[in-house]
Amino acid sequence: MGLFLLWFFFGIGVIIQGVYLLMIFGRTAWFKSTSKSSSNQQPEEGVTVLVAAHNEFQNLKTLIPKLFEQDYPKFDVMIVNDRSTDRTKRLLEEMMAKYPKLRSVTIKYTPNHVTSKKFALTLGIKVAKNDVILLTDADCVPNSDQWIRKMTAPVRQEGKTFAIGYSGYQEKSGHLNRWIQFETILTALFYLSFGLWKAPFMGIGRNLCYRKSFFMEVKAFKGLWHLEGGDDDLFVNNYATGKNAAIVIDPAATTVSVPKETWKEYLVQKKRHLHAGKYYRGEDKRKIGIFSMSHALFWVGGFGLLIYFGIGMQWEHFSAVLGIILLRSVLMMSVFNSAAKTIQGKSPKMNPILNDLFYLGYFWVLGSVSYQAKDIQWK
Repeated sequence: MGLFLLWFFFGIGVIIQGVYLLMIFGRTAWFKSTSKSSSNQQPEEGVTVLVAAHNEFQNLKTLIPKLFEQDYPKFDVMIVNDRSTDRTKRLLEEMMAKYPKLRSVTIKYTPNHVTSKKFALTLGIKVAKNDVILLTDADCVPNSDQWIRKMTAPVRQEGKTFAIGYSGYQEKSGHLNRWIQFETILTALFYLSFGLWKAPFMGIGRNLCYRKSFFMEVKAFKGLWHLEGGDDDLFVNNYATGKNAAIVIDPAATTVSVPKETWKEYLVQKKRHLHAGKYYRGEDKRKIGIFSMSHALFWVGGFGLLIYFGIGMQWEHFSAVLGIILLRSVLMMSVFNSAAKTIQGKSPKMNPILNDLFYLGYFWVLGSVSYQAKDIQWK
């Protein structure tokens, strides 16, 4: 009976993992753009780049000049200074004198019944000059001077309400950074691939575009004010569909963010991100849950069979199981490396096999803790 269960777990894991890696994640890994270059004869619609910032003096000092290097004729930048106690206000005053298209609004306090980032974003969107809103964070920079043009194209030119993009992290040394690179690509494989499959379920606030008019019409954060987080993925989860949302896959349309440098900082950040998943629609929870369950079954069943056949010195069966594990590992590395190159133009060092095993503990332990957490904070 024990051997049968091990084979059953392993077999189910192999089949489902194969489906995800080839049929779902493969959509992103081997994505080929079919969109045609749009004509420049029609006037470009205005875009407001919106950033909510709390004590981000150093990051804004880098970001703002980068934003004004964008090759797009009609845009402005709105910085929401959310209760900052550093030199952010003075910096913004200096920058606004230098860049006429830079605007700012200052928040001195957050009402008790709302969460800080959602309040900051809502206020910024309300006073934005343009209907097309492009969001990023203070610790991000665009990957090219075509970022605005490419990220907003589906909304401006194709009648979409949402354009969902990718935001990666700077590559640095150390296992933490390699794990961050791996986990970021894995997350992207989920939301970009299902988005390409006309079933979008989340987006990343570091690189997300939508219309102000739609945001105001649906009172976007209605029912979400009490949650610290979800201003991006839960908004997309509630309102994005296969018809009104587009996935933007182009290295020139990405942003690059500053990664956390300690495990403590990283775990606090991911705890907030994973907590939002608690409020996804049931069908969207299953998209991640089926993958993670099959991943656990694959490794538990695989290791169990290797131990069983190794002890019994049944080397033929041992070799067969090991071969399947190695084949799946090669396929996974191929998908991850191809996806990284397709999405961001290069494949960073991320130890796919080692981090694939690490994912077992990460998802089931941190995911469970985050699901039940009540002390989630933005800043």
